[in-house]
Amino acid sequence: MLKQKRPVFLNLMQIRFPITAIMSIAHRLTGVLLFLVLPFLIYALERSLQNEAGLAHILEYLDSIPVKIILALLVWSLLHHLLAGIRYLLLDIDIGIEKQQARSTAWLVIVLALIISAVMVGASL
Repeated sequence: MLKQKRPVFLNLMQIRFPITAIMSIAHRLTGVLLFLVLPFLIYALERSLQNEAGLAHILEYLDSIPVKIILALLVWSLLHHLLAGIRYLLLDIDIGIEKQQARSTAWLVIVLALIISAVMVGASL
């Protein structure tokens, strides 16, 4: 009689993903985040263009600490998604496809996105 194989429980918190997998997941998550925040950004733009009171309301809202943290996260998301997208375009034309190059460019994207976003957020304070 054949012994049936039962499903194995995989604890995703114990699996160690390679940096390229983390990059891929982060690229997808930042894309979703940027897509979901679009209606709020369009509303803020529309409200700020209505009149001076609307602009003053949006500027007052943007001056709060929680909103500044969210905007810093959005700046990082945009930069990460942009740089990772460029990396993936280069991978599509077989540039950086080797294992070590792929790891290096993944780290480069992560570090550059953090540095550039820190500079941009720091300059806006």
